[in-house]
Amino acid sequence: MADLIYTPDSDAESISSDVAEYNGILVTTQIPADLDGDITQQSESTLQALKDALEKAGSGMDRVMHLTIYLTDMADRAAFNEVYQRFFSKPWPVRAAVGVAALAFPDMRVEVTAMAAKR
Repeated sequence: MADLIYTPDSDAESISSDVAEYNGILVTTQIPADLDGDITQQSESTLQALKDALEKAGSGMDRVMHLTIYLTDMADRAAFNEVYQRFFSKPWPVRAAVGVAALAFPDMRVEVTAMAAKR
């Protein structure tokens, strides 16, 4: 049986790991660092945090197999997609965009969960 490995979030108050690893597969959830921005700024911040977490764990955006995008307003999907295309390229990861009523913080508009392979 393979070991599960968790990389703690750098925020001491967080109750979530940054990355979990199982047999070469990484799972991570990321949120925007700055909640004051619009959907474009929050999307950039969230995907940059995802990129940083994956690289720290020995992976990268080109190794993402699945991405789930949570949006508090599905009208923000087009703006998120514009940012998404700057961070990812073909072959695109499998993905789903899910509309939710709210996220962890009142002004938070986007959150992502990703599964990626290690290098």
